[in-house]
Amino acid sequence: MLLCEAASGPAARLPVLAAELHRSGLAADWPTLLWEVASLPPDRLAEAAAALAEAGRDEDCGRLLRQGVARPTDEIADAVLALADAGGRREADALLAAFLRVRTPEEGARIAAADPRRLVPQLLSAARAVSPGRERDLVHALRVAGLISA
Repeated sequence: MLLCEAASGPAARLPVLAAELHRSGLAADWPTLLWEVASLPPDRLAEAAAALAEAGRDEDCGRLLRQGVARPTDEIADAVLALADAGGRREADALLAAFLRVRTPEEGARIAAADPRRLVPQLLSAARAVSPGRERDLVHALRVAGLISA
């Protein structure tokens, strides 16, 4: 219950909580706390990822973002846009790359539909970082969805 409560607290406290859990011998609780944070609304997930990245906890930030890919596509789109708006382009790219590694290209196209002007280029860049095959599959899905032309 305390971990759920901590997850819903201010994002800026997460790096401090991580350090304290590790210092007090409770490091095993940190992944559980990250899992709880990953289930928060998209704007809160974005805030938490940004706070961890700003504190230099890149591995924890990456883990949080990878856990967040289980969300519905509209929530992923919201989180990516929130991250980008908050200056977290690197974290937004990491979230999209993690998403594209485990979800279908068609689901990637559904993300792009939320804001094609902003998300299509970002998705294509993330797919390119995953693999040439993933980029090709995403391009096809975006064309079928009518989000890019042939």
